Amino acid sequence: MSSTATRDPSRSSIGTASSYLSNVSNFKIIESTLREGEQFANAFFTTEKKIEIAKALDEFGVEYLELTSPAASTQSYNDCKAIVGLGLKAKILTHVRCHMDDAKLAVQTGVDGLDVVIGTSSYLREFSHGKDMQYIIDTATEVINYVKGEGLEVRFSSEDSFRSDIVDLLNLYRAVDKLGVNRVGIADTVGCASPDQVAELVRTLRAIVSCDIECHFHNDTGCAIANAYAALQNGATHVDTSVLGIGERNGIPPLGGFIARMYAADKEYVKAKYNLGKLRDIENIVADAVGVSVPFNNYITGYCAFTHKAGIHAKAILNNPSTYEILRPEDFGMTRYVAIGHRLTGWNAVKNRVEQLGLPLTDADCKQITNKIKNLADIRPLSLDDVDKLLRKYGQAKEDNSHHAILENIDTPDQITEW
Repeated sequence: MSSTATRDPSRSSIGTASSYLSNVSNFKIIESTLREGEQFANAFFTTEKKIEIAKALDEFGVEYLELTSPAASTQSYNDCKAIVGLGLKAKILTHVRCHMDDAKLAVQTGVDGLDVVIGTSSYLREFSHGKDMQYIIDTATEVINYVKGEGLEVRFSSEDSFRSDIVDLLNLYRAVDKLGVNRVGIADTVGCASPDQVAELVRTLRAIVSCDIECHFHNDTGCAIANAYAALQNGATHVDTSVLGIGERNGIPPLGGFIARMYAADKEYVKAKYNLGKLRDIENIVADAVGVSVPFNNYITGYCAFTHKAGIHAKAILNNPSTYEILRPEDFGMTRYVAIGHRLTGWNAVKNRVEQLGLPLTDADCKQITNKIKNLADIRPLSLDDVDKLLRKYGQAKEDNSHHAILENIDTPDQITEW
């Protein structure tokens, strides 16, 4: 058997050396659509919609759901309690400021854990809360001890980690790790970090703390998914996502995009862990709720994600889908589509459609029809319905040997449409 036949086509053959730090095959998702996602410009989730989204994400299999702080509003407090009361498999977290009042209010809702955060960069210390590092450590100690005393999970995260002083940052993480937090978090709050910078910080952090490491990456410069992957490669354990990546400004790693990246890294792990066929439904729920469309080029579920057009691509895909697909659409409840009504089409794609329709046409017939499609598509692309009409008309005409006239008498796509 050839090496091509035995190799997993979803895995790259380059740079696959494993690292003892890597958690690429051992990570957890903290799904933040109901927290970070509420900060999306168009977002307004009713209680009913939050419950629908929470149930859908739970069915997908995310390990954690992160909710807006109960201190944000009365309804936010009530929504926390409502989602806690659903009895979902996912653990319910809420995101709170490093402040005792916020922590006490959050504990009252019955959540499983608190994600505590405070700004640590010089920008945020000067222009946001105005506190020094000693104040941050002292306040963090008080809040963490309280949350732990209530028997809840606690994550402590710096905000704007990548613009914070590294010495201050590491001293803070050492201090909270000694207090027994479940996780420390790093946050690329403004989306300025690169994968190399992420790898370096996470490796450094992994060497000084014994707890888990959570990562929160914004997508302002297009690196959110790559940064999340780099973090896991270098010892991080938890990644924040949101459906369609919605959030403050350009948002954070989209759940679907992150899943696509991790599927390519370890397909069997991801397939076993998550209900991948539910992804499209979740995205449709959220897209409808915030008044946007799922992008045409969306990871996995965009209508172009598994559409093949160029003739060379189409031929290879029809012979072996792994030639031009790193993701198997059927694993996500999706199907591939080979577009054929255009000037770039090839006769193998046309032949495949002929076979799907059950028409008794030869290879020579398919080649002649392909040439006609190309000529017509120079005027405008043909719809699949147009192509099917042409193929069927040609097949019927073969019965009385008038099929050549069919092609000769068509000058524009509109003639087919009007049949």
